[in-house]
Amino acid sequence: MKKLLALLVGIAAGFNLSAQNVSTRTNEFQVDFSDPKKLANAVIPVINWITPTAESNYTGEQKYKIKFEIESSTPLKNIQITIKEAPESASRGMINIQPATEEEKHKSVIEKSITLMDGNNVVEIIAENMDGVKTVSQRTIRVGTTGLADASKLDRTDYAVLFTTNDYDHWPDLTNPVNDGRMIAEELKKNYGYKVEVVEGGTQSDILKKLREYAERKYKPLDQVFIFFAGHGQFDQTFGEGFVVTKESQANDDAKTTYLSHNRLRSIINNIPCEHIFLAMDVCFGGTFDQAIAHRGVDEEVYKEASQAEMVTRKLTYKTRRYLTSGGKEYVPDGRPGMNSPFARKLLEALRSRGGKDALLTLGEINTFVEALKPQPRAGEFGDNAPGSDFIFVIK
Repeated sequence: MKKLLALLVGIAAGFNLSAQNVSTRTNEFQVDFSDPKKLANAVIPVINWITPTAESNYTGEQKYKIKFEIESSTPLKNIQITIKEAPESASRGMINIQPATEEEKHKSVIEKSITLMDGNNVVEIIAENMDGVKTVSQRTIRVGTTGLADASKLDRTDYAVLFTTNDYDHWPDLTNPVNDGRMIAEELKKNYGYKVEVVEGGTQSDILKKLREYAERKYKPLDQVFIFFAGHGQFDQTFGEGFVVTKESQANDDAKTTYLSHNRLRSIINNIPCEHIFLAMDVCFGGTFDQAIAHRGVDEEVYKEASQAEMVTRKLTYKTRRYLTSGGKEYVPDGRPGMNSPFARKLLEALRSRGGKDALLTLGEINTFVEALKPQPRAGEFGDNAPGSDFIFVIK
């Protein structure tokens, strides 16, 4: 019997498989290709992790509780829990569960307390339905001090893309955005190890093409993307919407077709397949990126006894879609020539603080640098942001 193990997202487009509800990128599937009739109507089970949600996790305890949900329109045949040292290594232990009731055969919530070894543990779930189609999903849990690495050694990459414009075709030119962007980019590269791109004087097409590149990349679970805009912004009272003014935007454009709307920008950024995204906007009316124009602070939780690596993975457990803008529904100052805008100046101060004693700069800490500015900066969440999310800058 010929079987193929492939990534779910990559293969589902070619077959009639119900993959749209899969919420974890580690889901894979196995299906029998020798029976075309069975394949044509194949439906894969969906595994949704409840605990842990992150793909990489740390704990100081060997007793660990896992919880997950499995759904399948084709009745489930078997659910298998396996613990390994590595994804391809032999099993350390196995639990088999056969759903008993009709309800459990279509939807089961499993909660188990498992015993882990010191070091690396891969917990693998295999859900098989009556058609023999299997879904495989994994979570990695590191136990004890031997499982804790320095944050700089974690398998993660930080990306930044900065869009800045001084010179406009139809709007008054500005003084500081390009210089602000270059200085922030240098801080991110030098002190935080970011892979940085700067788009200066970009048209709407330039900006959207660059964002498409980020939307087409593949990201690891702990990767982050920082997006920064500096330049003109506008709010249209009739449309009830804010806009980024790009290089070619017309001064008198009632239809706003030459502007980049916040609605479109919000949707595009939200769909970038990176778990952790932070948007900062140093533009007039930037606060209207939030449709409620609301300011939400971030309560900073301090992990005094946690290692730096454990702090990183704890803070990056939940999906992040957060923003910070230099003002709300108002104009914001560009600043004196060569002196940075007030917002960029405070953001640079935050970056240069290097995160303090723990060498981690969080959104809560950044907020303490900018909160006294006038006009008041606005912070909040958008898209698929999960409660408890954060975005961090890690000193390299």
